[in-house]
Amino acid sequence: MSVQERKERERAARERLIVATARELAEEQGWDAVTTRRLAERIEYSQPVLYSHFRGKREIIGAVALEGAAELAAAVRSATSASPTADGPRGRVAALAHAYLDFAARHPAVYDALFQLDGGLAYAREDTPAPLKDAFASLLETLAEVAGDGVAPGAFTETFWAALHGLATLTRADRLPPEYAASRVELLVDRLARV
Repeated sequence: MSVQERKERERAARERLIVATARELAEEQGWDAVTTRRLAERIEYSQPVLYSHFRGKREIIGAVALEGAAELAAAVRSATSASPTADGPRGRVAALAHAYLDFAARHPAVYDALFQLDGGLAYAREDTPAPLKDAFASLLETLAEVAGDGVAPGAFTETFWAALHGLATLTRADRLPPEYAASRVELLVDRLARV
């Protein structure tokens, strides 16, 4: 292995450490606790080393968002592929909804990086990063089956996703009574994903 290859590998490892540490700190204490000074202390590198990887907190949030998008896509695909074929499209849509809401609940800081905070990422545009496009595609793959005649699958997916986002956000903010969580998902699936 050449010196250049070793340096590139070490740089990539440092970058993964910065992102993992930022994510851990955000999940523990919220995004306000994530500062370059605190990150530098936790990973035992100087602040200039952090700035050699990321220009600031905004880019770190973006990196966490991209990582989270890949994890969300994997969770949705795993849930929808694990749904028994006897359940058909409705079962896959229900599995998708539960996987999405579970991801949002288990990873609130990552969810915020994806959908609430400014990570400097382009959404719904030509230059949208591939992990974000793939996360949307993971929803579209299942929801296109139930969009209905004359309904654009992309628009249907956006609408269903917006409803899931609303449920995730309002639930986390304690704006919805927890005892109706399951019935809300069932209602969403039954009313929007008619099969």
